[in-house]
Amino acid sequence: MWNRSLITRWRSYFNRRVLIPSVGSLDKLDGAPRRLCCTTSAACFSSTTETSNLLAARRWTEPHCPISLSATQSEMDFLITKCLTGSSVDDILESLMCDEACAQISMSHCLVDRLLRRFKDDWKPALGFFRWAMSCPGFRHTQEAYDVMVDILGKARKFGKMRELIDEMRQSNLVTLKTVAKMLRRYSGAEQWEEAVRTFDKLGDYGLQKNTESMNLLLDTICKEKRVEQAREIFLELKAHVQPDAHTFNIFIHGWCKINRVEEAHWTIQEMKGYGLRPCVISYTTIMKSYCEQSDFTKVHELIDEMEAQGCPPNAVSYTSVICWLTKFEEYDEAVKIAQRSIRTGCQVDTLFYNSYIHALGRAGQIQEAVDVFEVEMPKSSISPTTSTYNTMICMFCRNGYQQKALELLKDMGRSPFCKPDLQSYHPLLKSCFKLGEIDSYLRVLLDSIANEHHLSLDLATYTLLIHGLCQADRCSWAYLLFEDMIAQELTPKYRTCRLLLDEVKLKSMYDAAERVEVYMKQMKKF
Repeated sequence: MWNRSLITRWRSYFNRRVLIPSVGSLDKLDGAPRRLCCTTSAACFSSTTETSNLLAARRWTEPHCPISLSATQSEMDFLITKCLTGSSVDDILESLMCDEACAQISMSHCLVDRLLRRFKDDWKPALGFFRWAMSCPGFRHTQEAYDVMVDILGKARKFGKMRELIDEMRQSNLVTLKTVAKMLRRYSGAEQWEEAVRTFDKLGDYGLQKNTESMNLLLDTICKEKRVEQAREIFLELKAHVQPDAHTFNIFIHGWCKINRVEEAHWTIQEMKGYGLRPCVISYTTIMKSYCEQSDFTKVHELIDEMEAQGCPPNAVSYTSVICWLTKFEEYDEAVKIAQRSIRTGCQVDTLFYNSYIHALGRAGQIQEAVDVFEVEMPKSSISPTTSTYNTMICMFCRNGYQQKALELLKDMGRSPFCKPDLQSYHPLLKSCFKLGEIDSYLRVLLDSIANEHHLSLDLATYTLLIHGLCQADRCSWAYLLFEDMIAQELTPKYRTCRLLLDEVKLKSMYDAAERVEVYMKQMKKF
């Protein structure tokens, strides 16, 4: 949601011609508007703070939480302070148990959840508080709370304490596959493969079965850590006892592709068929993306042919991925051919597909064809354009010198029932503005539209674009005012932006501005 107080400031700037200078004001201030103070009432700041606090509280508070919001927050702050005073788990536990104020706290699952989240990276306070909460009369931890604590201990690689907690959970029948998944993930992250396998072997002790689902969980965890060969060895031992399914092989396909061993992934497709299992579009598309990353589009075409021959033709996701990669490697004509092939084969395409198709047509110089897709094919297919669709068209028009058409499309977008402009919609137009040197007229229209018509707040990328453009257009005073405004919005400019602005203001003998920029650059280096 856009910041209303910030938009008010922008409107004030526009109304007073602060950000958009008139031609008569250029002589005195190097083409930049005079800086006018824009004050915000204390009431506005108070309202913003209260709203922010309430929203933050709502994110953490569950509807069933039995204590009030203010009480929960005060209790939480008190408990955080107590938990941070001890040097060991026992010290923290003793501190909490011996304090009469702690005994007055009404324990709830809501409070436990919040404290464990607060200490997710600090296992001692988390475990100390967890143990103390267990001692509260009439209170029992949920299975979810146990899982969170298991994950905290595993993340800290306190595996001995993690196993102790798991034993407690086992006695209460609280261990689930979700619990096991957290254990496996942490063991694999620490490269303790034997412990991961031992955990799988002990599933029966936890009341769980060694079946396809649990085996896939183990293999997936190890493959995600890029240890596909270890996972493969485990699978070869288990397959005699546990029947694999299609997901088992998809795990390996993803794993092999992740470590750039695409041929093994493709071989896995054949192995999959040997088990009487049929590869799905996801299986093939994963391999297809890897071939694209390697720019091996010959293999991509062969794979598409294979998919069609196997009765598993590529879907919109498959084709969109190929189009994007071909465009990235500047194979624009080939990208267009792939898109047209997908339409001919009757593939059920979507908005993302058309966005990629339009972009490829634009890059291939087929402007009218792109317009036809946007104005004819998409409506005919009952596919509505999104902001990204419009942005692609605007970018294409600007790149090919049709700025007026881009501006008209932006206006159409503002009236569209499907979507509205975002800052990315304006970037090609802003770049064209600087390229054509139409700063006093064209830029004013665009910035007025951003602030007053669509109520958008400038982000880091837009500030950077404007500052660089104004510096290159010899309007560094205006660029400096934007730099100040950027800092006031707590946005950190890039170092190269500061360097460019510093060089420009020095050339214009703007010594106060130069000093301010230098001070800010020194502060940046400290961090």
